[in-house]
Amino acid sequence: MAPTAKYVRKAIALGYYVDLGIGDWPWPIKLNADELKRILDGFSDEELAMFIAGLIDGDGSVWYDYNSSVYVKISACKACPKRMVLGILRDIIAKRFGIIGRIYPLNNSDVLMFYDESAVRLLRLIRPFVHHPLRRLRIELILAYYDGKISKDEFMKLYEQTKYELGASDVKRNNALDVLVRAAPQTHTHGESRHKKLHGPPSIN
Repeated sequence: MAPTAKYVRKAIALGYYVDLGIGDWPWPIKLNADELKRILDGFSDEELAMFIAGLIDGDGSVWYDYNSSVYVKISACKACPKRMVLGILRDIIAKRFGIIGRIYPLNNSDVLMFYDESAVRLLRLIRPFVHHPLRRLRIELILAYYDGKISKDEFMKLYEQTKYELGASDVKRNNALDVLVRAAPQTHTHGESRHKKLHGPPSIN
């Protein structure tokens, strides 16, 4: 009999620390905007892509909506020191890669948002470096669809499996590999073109 998962609604806290020797930590302890811009400007294209992927792993979202739009979002609370990252990152991504993002205010946070063609270009850039299982899975599916490797119907069926439902099967453990196998490059190619209409940003809850 296959093992089953038990879902418990209980808050938990997880803490950790990294023990580094003196001089091993590459970032200033109190980072200001000028220092951050200098550090990011000094990154290679690959290093900058890795940095962006790390932000999306920790504070980002990747999703597709039923208006046929793709979105990539990086969030920061309004009062957090890391809020300054959003504006600096927006400008550096535009300058380095020609990918345009916009910052939108929410109730308690601000978000750096990329959508439609800009989102797809950003996903191609960060694809090798994203480690979050659900976000990586959605990236693979979105790019497989935009590259014509799966049809719209196939994409929607596979994408549906990336949505969480409390008490249901855990997509990260149980469905991710199966979904990726079915979306792999050996899938037959469709000749249809991808018409990417530019929509405004979605309403974000």
